[in-house]
Amino acid sequence: MKTRPTPPLRILIVEDEPLLAMDIEFMVESAGHKVIAEAASLYDVEDLEDEAAPNVAFVDIQLAKGTSGLDVNQLIQKRWPQTIIVFVTANPKKIPDDFAGAHGVIAKPFTESGFESALRYLQEGVCEPPPVSAQPGSFIASPAFAASWQD
Repeated sequence: MKTRPTPPLRILIVEDEPLLAMDIEFMVESAGHKVIAEAASLYDVEDLEDEAAPNVAFVDIQLAKGTSGLDVNQLIQKRWPQTIIVFVTANPKKIPDDFAGAHGVIAKPFTESGFESALRYLQEGVCEPPPVSAQPGSFIASPAFAASWQD
């Protein structure tokens, strides 16, 4: 399977567990991408500069300060409509059937190789859609998003 060279992505990590946020950051940077910001709550995302538009946001569902990844998802969609939003959660059943307009989910716990496969798939889709790789098992695309990348 051929892969196309693609530029690095700008990534936002929204995760309230510091060790998991560090793990995700390490995997993102090891794959050659740039973490432009980390946030632990909706309030942290609200405080980000508008110019900080990420290509991809990895968003946990349950966040610090009683905030929700579903609310972060809505904020990102309004603020940066081109951003691909991927929920990273231990409870995918809390995500509405329509994914609340988000693009997909990576279920916790995940493996490093599973996360990296999902990241590579997203990179291909962001930089030169549709992706040339098969959708990895570690990433579940929302129905609308999956349809947008079908040939």
